[in-house]
Amino acid sequence: MFPLRTPTYDVAVVGAGIVGLATADALAREGARVLVIETEREVALHQTGHNSGVIHSGLYYRPDSQKARLCRTGRTLLLQFCKERNVPVDVCGKLVVATREEEIPRLEALEQRGMANGLLGLERLGPSQIREREPHAAGLDGLLVPETGIVDFRRVAQALAERCREHSVTIRTEAQLHKVDVASDLTLQTNAGSFHSDSLVNCAGLEADRVARMCGLKPHVTLVPFRGEYYRMVPSQRELIRHVLYPVPDPSLPFLGVHFTRTVDGEVEIGPNAVLAGSRTGYARGDVKWADLVDMLRSKGFLRMAWSHRRTGLAEWMRSRSTRSSLEAMQRLLPTLHRQDIERAGSGVRAQAVSSEGKLLDDFVLLRGMHSLHVLNAPSPAATAALAIGAELADRLSSDGKQPTG
Repeated sequence: MFPLRTPTYDVAVVGAGIVGLATADALAREGARVLVIETEREVALHQTGHNSGVIHSGLYYRPDSQKARLCRTGRTLLLQFCKERNVPVDVCGKLVVATREEEIPRLEALEQRGMANGLLGLERLGPSQIREREPHAAGLDGLLVPETGIVDFRRVAQALAERCREHSVTIRTEAQLHKVDVASDLTLQTNAGSFHSDSLVNCAGLEADRVARMCGLKPHVTLVPFRGEYYRMVPSQRELIRHVLYPVPDPSLPFLGVHFTRTVDGEVEIGPNAVLAGSRTGYARGDVKWADLVDMLRSKGFLRMAWSHRRTGLAEWMRSRSTRSSLEAMQRLLPTLHRQDIERAGSGVRAQAVSSEGKLLDDFVLLRGMHSLHVLNAPSPAATAALAIGAELADRLSSDGKQPTG
C-alpha cells in the first residue's frame, strides 16, 4: 500500500464568500491551480448571503480612493457577469433623502462626490419632486442615483462558484481550517484532510484575523461582529416603495443607516441596524460565544471604540429590542408606515475592523505575510466590488512572485 498523496495547489483561498470566490476565479483564469476551503456546507452562507442586496454606484466614497475605483469597476463587472449567467438584476435607482436641515449640506457633499466619481444621471429633487418619485416618502431635499441596483448576492456567489469549477477550481465545503504549517511550503490542516499550497489568500471574513494568526502573523486590528437586523413590509404594503430609499448617512460611522430596499424577489426589506453581537455568528440576540467575547474584551481597541460610541451603541441596542423604536427611525423616511405594515425578518453579522486606537475602519485592510495575503477588512461595497477586488488580489499575489504562471 502506498500512502495517499496530499493534494498540492498553487494557491489556497480560505473562505467561499463572494470575495474569496472572485479571487479564486481570477487566479484560475490566469492558469493557477486553486483550492477554496470553506467551513460551511455551502458557499456564501455568512456576510455575502445576509446583506441588503444593493449594487452600489460609488456615491459615498472619496474620489480617487481605492473604494471608489473598485466599486465603479466592480459594478460594471458584476452587471456583465449577471447578464452572462442569467442572475436576476434590477437597476432600479436609489433616492437619498434629507429629512433635517442639518443633513442638506451632507447631501450636497454626496452629490459632489458622486459627480467626481463619474456617476451618471444624478439629480437633486425638492420636496414635490421627491413625492413624484416616492409618493409616501418625506424629505426636505433628495438626490436621485439612477445607477444603484439590486441583486441577490448569494445567487451571484453560487453562479461564481459554478464558473470557478468550470476553470478547475476545487471547492471543499465542510472543511474547517485548524492549522497552517508555514515551515517550508504551506500545509493547511482541516477536518476534511490536509492540503499543500504554494500561497494562501485569506478571505475568511469574520474569522480572517484568526486565520492570519495561524499563519504566524499579528493582525493590527480587532474584528468586531455587528449584527444588522432587518424588518420587511407585509405583502399588502410593498407598493409604498418604488426605489431603494436611503437616509443621509452619519459621516462619523461606517454604516449607511436604516434604509428601504426592494429585492429581486419582490419583497421590501428595511434595515439594517448595527448592534454589537455576542458571537461572530450571532444572528440572534441570544447567540453568545465566550471565546468571541473574550477576544473583544482583551482588545484595547475594542474597549476604546465601545466607550467612544457608547451613546450610539445604547441607542442601537434599544432599537434592536423595541419595534416601536425601530419604527420611529423608519418613519423619518416614510411617515405613513404603521406597526401593522412591518414584520421582523432576518439578520446578518458584519465583520468590522477596529484599530488599536478604537477607530472604526471604513476602508479595505490587507496584511501581507510570507506566501500569504490577508483581507482583514472588506466593508461595503465589497459585494458590489468583489470581481474587481478578486482581480486585484490575484495581481498582488502575482506581483509578489508567489503565483506560478501555470
